[in-house]
Amino acid sequence: MSLHVYNTLSRSVEPFRPLVPGQVRMYVCGMTIYDLCHLGHARMMMAFDVVYRWLQASGFQVTYARNITDIDDKIIRRAVERQIPIAQLTAEMTAAMHEDIGALGILPPTHEPRATAYVPQMLAMIDTLQRKGLAYQADGGDVNFAVRRFAGYGQLSGKSLDELRAGERVAVNDGKHDPLDFVLWKAAKPDEPDDARFTSAFGDGRPGWHIECSAMSCALLGETFDIHGGGMDLQFPHHENEIAQSEGATGQKFVNYWLHNGFLNIDNEKMSKSLGNFFTIRDVLQRFDGETLRFFFLRTHYRSPFNFSDTVLEEARTALRRLYTALAQHSPAGAAQPVDWALPSAAAFKTAMDDDFNTPGALAVLFDLAAQSNRGNSTSSAALLRSLGATLGILQQSPQAFLQNASGQAAGALDAAAIDALIAERAQAKAAREFARADQIRQALADQGVQLKDGAGGTSWTRA
Repeated sequence: MSLHVYNTLSRSVEPFRPLVPGQVRMYVCGMTIYDLCHLGHARMMMAFDVVYRWLQASGFQVTYARNITDIDDKIIRRAVERQIPIAQLTAEMTAAMHEDIGALGILPPTHEPRATAYVPQMLAMIDTLQRKGLAYQADGGDVNFAVRRFAGYGQLSGKSLDELRAGERVAVNDGKHDPLDFVLWKAAKPDEPDDARFTSAFGDGRPGWHIECSAMSCALLGETFDIHGGGMDLQFPHHENEIAQSEGATGQKFVNYWLHNGFLNIDNEKMSKSLGNFFTIRDVLQRFDGETLRFFFLRTHYRSPFNFSDTVLEEARTALRRLYTALAQHSPAGAAQPVDWALPSAAAFKTAMDDDFNTPGALAVLFDLAAQSNRGNSTSSAALLRSLGATLGILQQSPQAFLQNASGQAAGALDAAAIDALIAERAQAKAAREFARADQIRQALADQGVQLKDGAGGTSWTRA
């Protein structure tokens, strides 16, 4: 099976065929750096780190651009609040981002463009759109994109203009010709600091968010490229607007494959500052190591929404220990070796990953290899386990060091409430006939020294 991906644009799984055989150009919307990265950001960057790694493992030469938005309303407000220059704030937050995602094993992209370095390209694109009649300058100085003049608007979100009008919310006297129009260039406001404005033929101001990504991606990857990714929440309006302004300016198809990762929930509710369930990457890394957090993300398909809690993170750490235990017993020393994809387990792993980056299916192969290694004292199974793990960015530490650290972190971690929660989750899995999942939970508890006994009155437990 060759690589197949789910394309949001076509709403179907398609064979992946890059524009240039053997080469892939990919752009992912990165961070707006006014604060520390939270778990939702980690989920997005992890999703496309896996895509990046698997494309490389599949033999593609990948040019990967992931931008940094370093000028934005939130950035300006935060800099003013802290009474520091914008550049100081963004440098501080960029360094923090690199530290946090580095702990998760997220590879640096080929290019990490900053929006402020591409203002000339943005202005050139805006000028082209205005000359083509797709943009206009409002009385207040803003330059807006005229949505109704672009025939293909709504193709990514699947929304018609009438549907979009039904949900519109637009400020009074904003200068737009149509409520659906969006800003390309924001005129400077009197109360904004000097370092928040740029000089242009349209007057002092700064770029709108959407034009930033269009200009940076086209400058680095060309007018048409292979993959554009980001969180599901960016599908509309951000990515829809990128298509309109990019294709409006160039007259070419913007992107062939659109990939979007699913939402992250905290204890079954969407993560939100207003709900008080908001966690930064640093919050979690105080209690769990980076590889455990990475492994936790890998257990759910990148397009699926999934739930975060301490209980499931504990379970992920226990499962990762099982893999490292197999390596500690049977894996030869040294770096991972090149994978022989003709081997049955390697072929099964590849089949899973070629099915729209199905990491849960790939992890199932790793656990099967660990079981083979333990049953047959097989060095070859353990070596393949380590090599396949490398394509996902896991299982590359010294097994003895990981197990020692994990044991120290896990000591006393599963209290009675956590055990009861896992038992309840196991009961739900059994009721849904998800027996493999139920067995995984039983094994995870057993690895923590918790023995279960099923009876007519329910499930009881004791510590070994």
